[in-house]
Amino acid sequence: MIIFRYLVKEVMYSMVAVSGVLLLIIMSSRFVKYLAEAAAGKLSPDVLLAIMGYRLPGFLELVLPLGLFIAILMAYGRLYMDSEMTVLSACGMSQRKLLGYTMLPALLVAAIVGSLSLFISPVGIEKAQVLLQQQKNRSEFDTLKPARFMASPSGNGVTYTESLSTDNKQMRNVFMAEMGVASEGELAKLSVILAHDGEQIVDPETGERYLQLNNGYRYSGRPGDADYQVLKFERYLQHLERPKLLSAGNVDANSIPTRDLWGSTDLENIAALQWRLSLPLLVVVITLLAVPLSKTDPRQGRYVQMVPAILLYIIYLVSLNAARGALEDGELSPVPGLWPVHLVFIVIAVGLLFANDIKIHFSRVRAVRAESANA
Repeated sequence: MIIFRYLVKEVMYSMVAVSGVLLLIIMSSRFVKYLAEAAAGKLSPDVLLAIMGYRLPGFLELVLPLGLFIAILMAYGRLYMDSEMTVLSACGMSQRKLLGYTMLPALLVAAIVGSLSLFISPVGIEKAQVLLQQQKNRSEFDTLKPARFMASPSGNGVTYTESLSTDNKQMRNVFMAEMGVASEGELAKLSVILAHDGEQIVDPETGERYLQLNNGYRYSGRPGDADYQVLKFERYLQHLERPKLLSAGNVDANSIPTRDLWGSTDLENIAALQWRLSLPLLVVVITLLAVPLSKTDPRQGRYVQMVPAILLYIIYLVSLNAARGALEDGELSPVPGLWPVHLVFIVIAVGLLFANDIKIHFSRVRAVRAESANA
């Protein structure tokens, strides 16, 4: 029991440290992306932390297996380097017994990853998508900043307001410019609007939103031509498009609850379900791989096995992802689906675990044959 607690402590402490670093790297990268979108006015700064919080379970379900894999390599590699594993082997610690001790915390990690992938992550992804969809559905006037030129969603115009109320409804000294569609052989028409103030209003009967500009001018024409129009207005209304709600056909399969994926005939849903079931199985398989791969010769160095081991893990994860893509595209049958990939790496793991026994067996066979030949 003392040896078991010692090994588990070494592995779990290393896993927490490695997973923390990996999670920090991934979340920092994603946060920088969202921060850039917020700076461009595509996202409100108020929702950044909420989106990151909702995406956290999805990051963890991918980080924890890799963290466990590297932790086993590092922890057991150190034990081999310090000859502690040699002492444990002399006390009766075989590699199979070591695997049994390691599999217990691995099963705990697999249960956590399974809970994340099957139940928690889909809820977080759904909430994050709702927030992102709400941000995309904002009109250009919901994203206005005072004293800054803001590009329109279509990319063919800009809007400027000198000052803006706290609720983004009231504007003063408004400038708007929009380039129309160019006809063949002619320049596109440019429309420029100058207004003293403006506000967003909602039609109580239809619920449609409008931008109402007051006391201004509208200039329309082609740059360089003398033929242009000047319109003076006391009130000018511009229709604002309704927010486009996320339709059922555009729902990401990753956000669908697991219970709704069972029995589905849609290939994308089947692939999503098999992927969620694959993640806890991935934890078990990489534990089978990591234990024999962690065996290190003290003369070779502590990290000599790390590169091929991590490369094998990458091949495993990329193969699973490629199989999922093939299943979604109809290039792979739902049966067997992703499971042959797991089977291949289970066979590799079993081969690594019993490699020494196989080597001894063939050595004995060669010795027997040699004795028979000499006789």
